[in-house]
Amino acid sequence: MRDAAPSMLSSAEAALLAATQHPAPPVTDSKIQRLRILSQSAIPKIRESVASGYHTPDDVMAALAADPDAGVRGCVARNESTPCDILRSLAHDESEQVRGWLAVNFSVPADVMDRLRDDPSETVRSLVRWKSELATTGTELANA
Repeated sequence: MRDAAPSMLSSAEAALLAATQHPAPPVTDSKIQRLRILSQSAIPKIRESVASGYHTPDDVMAALAADPDAGVRGCVARNESTPCDILRSLAHDESEQVRGWLAVNFSVPADVMDRLRDDPSETVRSLVRWKSELATTGTELANA
């Protein structure tokens, strides 16, 4: 039975396969222009989609970080391609949800994590502890 099972790909083989078999379309000026237009939508879910994009320009991301909708700001906070200065600005966000998403973003600078470690919200502080424990466990596993 084992002989009939498909072989597993390594992560490097899977990445190569994905890049060669399913390449991402190029980022064009028209795509960036569409992101700019969509970021102005009256519909928060559309703005969330733009805030979640890896190719959203920094100035658009900065504007979305100040969006009146906490869901949009949360998408900015959890996006790993959001510039560090924008992430820093979200550490003082009024929304616990936004600060929670910020706490679990692995691209957040250490000074922001220090700020969130003392956050007034127990939920945010527990997410910071969880992320710290996860990083410690990962380091221990790598050193084993």
